[in-house]
Amino acid sequence: MKDIEESPLTRKLQAFVALSEDELGVLERLHLRRRSITAGGDLVHQGQSDQAAYILAAGWVCSYKIQSDGARQIVDFQIPGDFLGLRSVLLRTSDHSFEPITDIQAAEVFADDLLEAFEDTPRLAAAILWAASRDEAMVVEHLVGVGRRDADARLAHFLLELGERMTLVGMGSKAGYACPLTQYHLADALGLSSVHVNRVLRHLRELGLVTFRDGHVTFDNYDGLVNFSEFDPAYLDQTGPLLK
Repeated sequence: MKDIEESPLTRKLQAFVALSEDELGVLERLHLRRRSITAGGDLVHQGQSDQAAYILAAGWVCSYKIQSDGARQIVDFQIPGDFLGLRSVLLRTSDHSFEPITDIQAAEVFADDLLEAFEDTPRLAAAILWAASRDEAMVVEHLVGVGRRDADARLAHFLLELGERMTLVGMGSKAGYACPLTQYHLADALGLSSVHVNRVLRHLRELGLVTFRDGHVTFDNYDGLVNFSEFDPAYLDQTGPLLK
């Protein structure tokens, strides 16, 4: 039980509800079907049916769609504690692909497992719904970023959001966090070219706000970066449990 209490997903869900021993037991059962997957090929591909969902326990994943001209749009990045393909397993067909960016550890979860867990532990079901709603709020925020923020604010806002997400699962702080993303990943996620991403990162570093180097994001001036990007983390809903 100690392992599940310290898992990234448990840390994340505890921000919404104080989980009971029974609920932790159900969550532990959802983690039983473990898989190790190497970086590279698709974990889930666009259009795939009869697919399991996954709980990401370690490593990073990107979710993306491929356009008819071959261009890739990254929808989001998944970090430890996130569900992969939760919507597609309930809708029975995946509308986008998932690719491990690093080697990952993930627990495979079938629809029947989820439905049984939801029936047995309604509060856990509410917490997972909260996590899914939070993911949707992030996608909305990314859309606003691509459509309305200039490149500097867009990238700064995105790095701050990742920092908040990493902090929630005990893997980051206002000092910074480890981040395996390349400039190409950031470009595909933010609607920029890799050259433009490089220019923006240099500008933010020269302003003394943030440094992204050697796989690590360092917040040189956290409050200054928040003001620069007008970052308001309210949409991430990380202020503490709503249910006791």
